[in-house]
Amino acid sequence: MDIQSDAPATALSTVRDAIARSERIAGRPAGSTTLIAISKTKPVEAIEALIEEGHRVFGENRVQEAALKFPALRARYPDLQLHMVGQLQSNKAEDAVALFDCIHSLDRMSLARALAAAMDKAGRRVPCFVQVNIGEEEQKGGCAIADLPQFLDQVRALDLPVVGLMAVPPADLEPSPYFALLAKLARAHGLDQLSMGMSGDYENAVRIGATHVRVGSALFGSR
Repeated sequence: MDIQSDAPATALSTVRDAIARSERIAGRPAGSTTLIAISKTKPVEAIEALIEEGHRVFGENRVQEAALKFPALRARYPDLQLHMVGQLQSNKAEDAVALFDCIHSLDRMSLARALAAAMDKAGRRVPCFVQVNIGEEEQKGGCAIADLPQFLDQVRALDLPVVGLMAVPPADLEPSPYFALLAKLARAHGLDQLSMGMSGDYENAVRIGATHVRVGSALFGSR
């Protein structure tokens, strides 16, 4: 669906309606999916256009870019939520804990230790999703499926608030089996939140159980 020329109100309404329809098809409660508007590379004006339509949950993939855009926006809209959806460097952990309300890319122990120390220092616990390399792709971040049980045990021992699993399926393959596998892994480990699905496949993700979908181009247009 190409809606990049549509007004923000139309784009947002289209995505919201699609999510609601997918929830009904799956027999899920209405409103059980959080729409994260991925605003990376987008100017403040584009973000404000969605804010003015009532949207409040945004995602960025770089700490530096988020730090340039969101403090001023939050001063005007204090109910904004900001999610870190990109790979996070351990040396940016303190900045991330200060800036973000949720982190979707916890995938290694060096980062887990840095985040735990940053949260202890800041006196706040930021919910985290463990990123799983669901397609076992060498070029992608994420914890290996085989390492997930041990990694979760280690992360929980650090008192990090792990709330769910996140994954990005291989780009050129049907994503639904990967979504289903992530949902199965989450159930096996007592986790009830799933961050999966982007502009091209979020409807399928919702039907399979996504609690958070990360949608950029369907809201903002192609980069």
